[in-house]
Amino acid sequence: GPADPAVPAPPAAPSPAGRALPLFQEGTTPAATPAPSAAATPAPTPAPAPAVPPLLSDAPPGPSAQERFATLDCANPGAVNNVDVPPDQPLAACLQDGTEKYLLGPTVVEGTEINNATAGQQQNGGRYVVQLEFKSTGTQQFAAFTSQNVGQRFAVVLDNTVISAPSINEAIVGGSAEISGTFTRTEADDLAQVLKFGALPVTFDPQEVLQVSATVGGDQLNKGILAGLIGLGLVIVYSMLFYRALGLVSILSLLVAGALTYGVVALMGEAIGFALILAGVIGVIVSIGITADSFVVYFERVRDEIRDGRPIRVAVERAWPRARRTILVADSVTFLAAIVLYFLSIGRVQNFAFTLGLTTLIDVLVIFFFTKPLVTLLVRRPFFRDGHKLSGLNPESIGAKPRRAPLRTRTPVGATAGPASSAVVTAEETP
Repeated sequence: GPADPAVPAPPAAPSPAGRALPLFQEGTTPAATPAPSAAATPAPTPAPAPAVPPLLSDAPPGPSAQERFATLDCANPGAVNNVDVPPDQPLAACLQDGTEKYLLGPTVVEGTEINNATAGQQQNGGRYVVQLEFKSTGTQQFAAFTSQNVGQRFAVVLDNTVISAPSINEAIVGGSAEISGTFTRTEADDLAQVLKFGALPVTFDPQEVLQVSATVGGDQLNKGILAGLIGLGLVIVYSMLFYRALGLVSILSLLVAGALTYGVVALMGEAIGFALILAGVIGVIVSIGITADSFVVYFERVRDEIRDGRPIRVAVERAWPRARRTILVADSVTFLAAIVLYFLSIGRVQNFAFTLGLTTLIDVLVIFFFTKPLVTLLVRRPFFRDGHKLSGLNPESIGAKPRRAPLRTRTPVGATAGPASSAVVTAEETP
C-alpha cells in the first residue's frame, strides 16, 4: 500500500520493549526527502538472489488497515496503535517520534532472524552507521525482498511502532546490511541496541489482568491505612502492658517516626511526584514492627543489666553499645533487602520497597537521636531512677538478683601481720 510520510524520518531512538522485531515493507511511495538507507556490505563474490517466492502480498491492504491509517493521529502524544495485527496482514503505524505514519505491508523478516547489530563509523571517518547480520533464513528472505524493491523503503517495527524506515539502495544478498543516515554516535548505538535486543525471542504472557476503579482503589487504600492504625494500636497496648511507663518512650518514638515519614513522603510528592499507594502503605505498616523491634532490643538490654544487679542509670548506659550494634545489623539487612527489591522490581512492588527502605532509615534516626537521649533524661528522674513499680524498670518486677558486695580484709593500723593478729572485715559496694 502507499506510504504517507509527513516529514523526513529522523534518526531512530531506542525502544524499551524486548520482543521479536519484525521488518515491514512500507509501500512504493518514496519519502519527500532521503531517509536513512540500507546498503549491502561488499562481499568477495556477490551471489545472485536466491530463488525463493516473493514474500509480499500483491493484494491491496484491507479496509480495516486503511481505516486505521486514515484515523491514526501521530501528532497526538497519546495516540498508540495497540491493535494486534498478524504478521501476514497490513499494519498502520507511526514513527517513534510521531512525525510520520505508514501503511505497511506484511512481515518480510522476523526479528529472530537478526544475528547481530553493531554501530560504528565509516572507515573514512564519515557518518555513523549500523551494521546488520542476518541468519541463514533471514538472509534469503531479505535478499529476495531487497532484490525486488531497490529504491523503495522498508520499516523496522517494534511493538507496532516504526523505529526506523531506511531506503534500499541495492540488493542485499550477502547476509550483511548497513543502515546509514544522519546519525550521531548515540543514535547509532541506540538503533543497534534496539535491533540486537529487540531480536530476542522473548514473549510475555499476562498471568493476571486486574482493573480497579478509582472508588475500589480508594477503598483499598483506606482499608490499608486502617490496618496500619490497628497494628499501631496493638503495638501501643503491648508496650504499655509489658513496659509500663517506659512504654511511653516507644509510643512517642513511633509518633516521631510517623511524623518524619509523612513529612518526607509529602516533600517527595512535591519534588519528584512520588505517590504513596496501597503497596507503599504496606511498607509503612511493616516498618512499625521494625521500629518496635528496635525499642524491644534496647529495653531488654537495659533490663538484662538491671537483672545483673547494676543501678538503673548505669544499666541504661552499659546496655546501649550492645543494643546499638544489634539494631544497626538488623536495619542494615532490611535496608539492603529493600534496595535489591527496588532495583529488581517495578510498579507496586517497587513502591513497597521504596517506603520500606525509607522507614528503615527513619527508624535508625529516631532510635539514635530521640529514643536513646529520651531514656537517658528519664532515668535522671526519681520515678525511673529509683525503679518505681510502674516505671517498667523495677528490679524486683523484672527478677533482678541482689548483687553481693565483695569481702575484703584489712589489717588494723599498728598490728603485726601473723597468725595471732586480728583483721577487720569490711564490705564495699561496687557498681
